[in-house]
Amino acid sequence: MKGLPVTSTTTLSTYTSYLLVNRDMKTSLTRVANESTVSRDTAYYEENIGNVTSVDEFVNDYKLFSYAMKAYGLEDMTYAKAFMKKILESDLTDDSSFANSLTDTRYQDFAAAFNFAGETKKAQTSVQTDDLLSSYQDSFKVEEKAIQTEVDYYEKKIGSITSVDQLIGDSRLRGYVLESFGLDATYTSKSYLKQVLTSDLSDPDSVANKASSDTWRKLAASFSFNTDGSVNGTIQTADEIENRRLDYIYNASTYPSDLLFSANQTYWEKNAASVSTATELVSDKRLLSYVKTAFDLRDTIMASSVASLMSSPSFASVYGNTELLDYFNFETDGTVTTGESALSSDQITSLAKRYKTAFQEDQKAAVDDAVSNFETRIAAVNNIDDFLTTNNDYYESDDDPNNNDTYDDVTEIWNVALRAYGIDPNEVTKSKMRKILASDVDDKKSYVNSLKDDRFVNLVKAFNFSSEGETEVPLLVQSENVINGYATAYTDQKARFLTGKELTDAKDAAEKEIEYYKTQMETISTRDEFLSNSRLTNFVLEAKGIDPKSVKSEDLRKMFESDLTDPKSYVNSLSDNTFAEIVASFNFDADGNLSTEPAGTIQQRGDTLETVNRYLRQTLEEEQGNSNSGVRLALYFQRMAPSITSAYDILGDTALQEFFTTAYSMSDYFASQDVEKQASTVKKFIDLEKLQDPEYVEKLVKRFTALYDTENGTTNSAALSVLSGVNSISADTLLAVAQLSAK
Repeated sequence: MKGLPVTSTTTLSTYTSYLLVNRDMKTSLTRVANESTVSRDTAYYEENIGNVTSVDEFVNDYKLFSYAMKAYGLEDMTYAKAFMKKILESDLTDDSSFANSLTDTRYQDFAAAFNFAGETKKAQTSVQTDDLLSSYQDSFKVEEKAIQTEVDYYEKKIGSITSVDQLIGDSRLRGYVLESFGLDATYTSKSYLKQVLTSDLSDPDSVANKASSDTWRKLAASFSFNTDGSVNGTIQTADEIENRRLDYIYNASTYPSDLLFSANQTYWEKNAASVSTATELVSDKRLLSYVKTAFDLRDTIMASSVASLMSSPSFASVYGNTELLDYFNFETDGTVTTGESALSSDQITSLAKRYKTAFQEDQKAAVDDAVSNFETRIAAVNNIDDFLTTNNDYYESDDDPNNNDTYDDVTEIWNVALRAYGIDPNEVTKSKMRKILASDVDDKKSYVNSLKDDRFVNLVKAFNFSSEGETEVPLLVQSENVINGYATAYTDQKARFLTGKELTDAKDAAEKEIEYYKTQMETISTRDEFLSNSRLTNFVLEAKGIDPKSVKSEDLRKMFESDLTDPKSYVNSLSDNTFAEIVASFNFDADGNLSTEPAGTIQQRGDTLETVNRYLRQTLEEEQGNSNSGVRLALYFQRMAPSITSAYDILGDTALQEFFTTAYSMSDYFASQDVEKQASTVKKFIDLEKLQDPEYVEKLVKRFTALYDTENGTTNSAALSVLSGVNSISADTLLAVAQLSAK
């Protein structure tokens, strides 16, 4: 036996030799790893696998390729480069792909260890999109609350104002007044506003009367300031305060909110019935918008046509819409009969119900359309220019800010994104947006950080754009390929040995857990976040065939806090290398934060570690086989047992089949039987569902080694004695004796 100082006169049983290796597998593998050739080949693999960028480059590097092939038990196929290229290029998510079409799962395992297709570049992950759209939808309630807050502030303060300077000096009051008249506070100087407010409206040469827009005269008329800025009594009537409220809500709203609905309804009831002609009604854009919404009229219909629909039966008949005639009391010439009103109280009530239904439908569609548009378009974004491209399918030119034109502008996906983070589209140009989105938030000197505005930083974090403006692979705690690998392994574990409805139910339940895992992996950014979620940690452990109950939470934390490069660290000291492979599959830095450096390229760090561990195990078994083929078969079975799910797994693997036929003294007749009969025999002797139980596997190994020694002439096999109960010497005692004899 290579590496073991056994004298030429010492003959160890197969089982004892197996125990010498398996009792402390960690030490056995370390011994193999320290062999000069193995150490050199492993170092070469670890140092160079990260530099590979293509399948051709990989298969043409013999040292790398042969190392990996041996690790996955495919050493005999190293010559078949073309065949293995097809394996490596297979899409494992496609059941009909080349690798998946092969019955030998070693090829699928090999393909899964690499990712030559690369990770998917995307402008946003599903979680990033969901978070942005959630913030976008929340923004409307935020807007509604902010508008109501300003209304409350104005109505509370305006009664105490005693001078024009006091009004103008309060930025919130000043902004409210200007907004209510549709004027921009940014471009209105305090001095000019003061001149307007103190204008003598009876003087045609006053500032208000000479202003370019009649709006300024109306603004001055809404207050009672003297020319010196003083006030005699109150500066506004209750009716005028109400008008400011209705107008402010109307002008400040960019979304059909409940607050806007209420304001529009009040405005309609206050003004519609008192008009004297249909033309007068439609000349007020708010009243016109109300009618268009209530009767679902197209935005582009002319105001004069709406007036005719309310008054002219002939026009309404030709137009194909006579509904409006029943809701208004206009004569055919568009006038109201003397002594009557444009609408009766019953008509106002009926129309209010109609308007509410239509408004709420528009309200829902406003959000749904923008969300749907964003989800559709963001999936096709490959660079920042795509993101900033106008969507002509959603663009509308209507100039009425409360008949959805403001909202239609927001359907542009960049405006959806800006609104989600509280950014007014007027704050930033497209050229500035390009610079912001191409910034590195981790670089303190980057453009976005120079703005000193968290809103823009959060905007950048919501997307995955490179400094060149192209989409990048999202930085996650586990790569997409690794996540998919865990998902597949989890399903395999949950579906083992199940059939029929049980299998269907298990797969459905697994799919729910997989969906949860995938979603959460896009949100986790620290080690603590991951470890605090038992649903996630259980998923990872179960995917690897580990019972979560067997792992204490404090021990799991010690594993994830271990230094993978230190052979003496906690996780590296464990007998089961699977834990180190799990830790290595995560992209955490030493402090437990999401690392900005990816954990691998065509092969992730965890897969590299698994490949190395597989290589060491293959080498160990190979070396043991040089001295005793029975030991190699025993070690191979012990390694493969947990993955066996059917009798055909054993029959389809030459080594496993030999293990079985030896362990149960099968004659040559067994091999000549139909495969179904062979499978039935295997299931008769081996409880396949117990092959994940180490004690059961050990029992089978004892049986195999005893019969193996018998078949090969070692009739006084110690293992056979233990198996048959001839004596009471334990396996541990036999091992101790063997170790003493070897000294």
